Amino acid sequence: MKRIYLAGGCFWGVEKYLSLVPGVVKTEVGYANGNTVSPSYEDVRYHNSGHAETVLVEYDEERIPLPRLLELFFDVIDPTSLNRQGEDEGIQYRTGIYFADGADREAIEASIDALRGHVTGTVVVEIKPLVNYYPAEEYHQKYLEKNPTGYCHIGHDSFGRFTDV
Repeated sequence: MKRIYLAGGCFWGVEKYLSLVPGVVKTEVGYANGNTVSPSYEDVRYHNSGHAETVLVEYDEERIPLPRLLELFFDVIDPTSLNRQGEDEGIQYRTGIYFADGADREAIEASIDALRGHVTGTVVVEIKPLVNYYPAEEYHQKYLEKNPTGYCHIGHDSFGRFTDV
């Protein structure tokens, strides 16, 4: 299994959406690439920890290659919106692709290059090595499964997209 860390605004909807992608075997929400150790949600939201709300995605690259996974990720974010997705605004809602395996960088950069040809505006998705990652509190895990009417900047119709899950 491979791992990639994807930040796309509020992690609740990104986690739900990615968990439904065939070939994704595990998702977990957390905080990545900040400047404090083991932040809480309050640290990330109110105390300038520098972390991004991020989804750890464990996937089977035989079933879903990284470029395809990134295409699906790009379908549900606005890659030209800096520090904002939907109604959520702030550095913790930035978009980013954080990799633990340096071999993934080439595929990530190629995916961003392809994306640039399909959007109007400047792509502001961060591409960086993973510096740190801390799982979010339990109440954030699988949040939209526990709270199906919860707020999400991703349209709920996107969750029904994958029919072979």
